[in-house]
Amino acid sequence: MLLLAAAGCSASGGHDDGRPAAGRPAAPSAPASAPPTRPAAPPASAPGSKRVTRRWQPRPGVAWQWQLSGTVDTSVDVPVYDIDGFENDASVVARLHGDGRRVICYVNAGAWESFRADAKAFPAALLGRGDGWDGERWLDIRALDRLRPLMAARFDMCRAKGFDAVEPDLLEGYANTTGFPLTAADQVAYNRMIAGLAHARGLAVGLKNDLGQVRELLPDFDFSVDEQCAQYDECGKLSPFVAAGKPVFHVEYELKPAQFCPEVRRLGFSSMRKHLVLDAWREAC
Repeated sequence: MLLLAAAGCSASGGHDDGRPAAGRPAAPSAPASAPPTRPAAPPASAPGSKRVTRRWQPRPGVAWQWQLSGTVDTSVDVPVYDIDGFENDASVVARLHGDGRRVICYVNAGAWESFRADAKAFPAALLGRGDGWDGERWLDIRALDRLRPLMAARFDMCRAKGFDAVEPDLLEGYANTTGFPLTAADQVAYNRMIAGLAHARGLAVGLKNDLGQVRELLPDFDFSVDEQCAQYDECGKLSPFVAAGKPVFHVEYELKPAQFCPEVRRLGFSSMRKHLVLDAWREAC
């Protein structure tokens, strides 16, 4: 997802097929009520603990909240939150854990962001074309050795703040005009590196979009995060996740729930409608 730099947000992938850039957008409406589902509290030894525990594996159909802009509204009664890793400190994660919620750390893994604290650490040679949002440029994901320590540092941040998982955004640069001759094989190699970095830190990790390589990458990822698969008639490509016992966290921005909820309920997705700015408002299926 991508929020405007001025708002201290993050970014999501643009598409050359005419769809809007993933995860960015426009203004809010009135909030809808959230489903009253609360999970058991996360194990005390997981977030913030030095003890090694089995990493979290969410299950298909679990309700979630995705908020990347504004102060996080911690009152939405769902088992899973996905929030910006840079913009939220450990106290926010601890508050959500105290309410029995699991928390996913949003970070951009496929594009450089000028407004992040680590922006100067990225070599200029790895910065490609803009991805459609101010202050953001695609990364040359072929440079695994140079990007590995930078992404590892971001995941270390997520772990230090107590997050349970990471949502690495923009994992489909090969399908966009990045300024680099990226191939599907380059993307698979990079995405697997990203998954390995997360798992090495005890964090679950989600495959963000990249529907064209779901079957190759399914063994490496613990869940999927998808935008607008219903609008673009692609949701069936994500069904292998549910078949493998892994959830699909899915949002639509333009379709009304009546237009997509029947299908995604049948597929077993965790779906809702959101504003493109990804504020607190949600309308769940």
